[in-house]
Amino acid sequence: MTSQLQGSKVAFIGGGNMAAAIIGGLLAKDMSEEKIYVSEPWEVNRDKMKKLGVHTTASNVEAAQEADIVILAVKPQVAKDVCRELGGAWTAQRTSPPPLVISIAAGITLDSLQQWLKLGDGHTPHTVRVMPNTPALVGEGASGLFASRDVTDSEKDLTTALLGSVSKAVEWVDKEELLDVVTGLSGSGPAYFFALVEHLITSATGLGLSTEQATRLAKQTCFGAGKMLVESSEEPAQLRKNVTSPNGTTDAALKSFDASGFADIVDKAVKAATSRGEEMGRTLGASS
Repeated sequence: MTSQLQGSKVAFIGGGNMAAAIIGGLLAKDMSEEKIYVSEPWEVNRDKMKKLGVHTTASNVEAAQEADIVILAVKPQVAKDVCRELGGAWTAQRTSPPPLVISIAAGITLDSLQQWLKLGDGHTPHTVRVMPNTPALVGEGASGLFASRDVTDSEKDLTTALLGSVSKAVEWVDKEELLDVVTGLSGSGPAYFFALVEHLITSATGLGLSTEQATRLAKQTCFGAGKMLVESSEEPAQLRKNVTSPNGTTDAALKSFDASGFADIVDKAVKAATSRGEEMGRTLGASS
């Protein structure tokens, strides 16, 4: 973690699971609890945050006051109201430049964010969009990022350090629309693996294994395969070939996948999630 990030005041607007994951990652990297503020309307979530030792409040404006970095960790449906509230407060109260804003609100475009955050003098905060995923909750996340043109290299480094506390892969894209592809790949991707494991368990149980046995074997198989993917220098295609003996059991299974149009099924799924991300951006950002 950079010394600049350690010395920054970081405000989280929203105290849900992803905010908790990032805060946990920052604390694990020795960031001071005194530098972290969280606004959260629900008392239950505030209480969870208090147990981490960070500052908590029900007021977005209070949490973000004099912050160096503000992380929008709210539902996309409330992003507009929250951004307008913050923009109005910064217009009225701040004498220094507004903070770097990092949004993890799915689907909300930079154009919408900056329009809603616009200050009274017409300026907008430097803004970064991030698409994280739920494995961040166990420190194994993957995040895609895109920055507004005014974001500096130093601010990008801060964002990389912040997301790197919970993400093993932090990838900057050079076109905003590619964040929708990141959503279809890694943002929604964990659910694809969960669904596969779910169906593996059901199939094995139907063939005679107990649910408990099938669950343990399927979970460990998924974990082990994932670890091999991460730690091996070989490409996924080669790892697949290494497991596949001609006319063997794996070969029979993969041929069954091919006969069922497996590649097409995956392609359609990623495209469907990508398209839905694009649609959410248009719908939620339609009104300024």
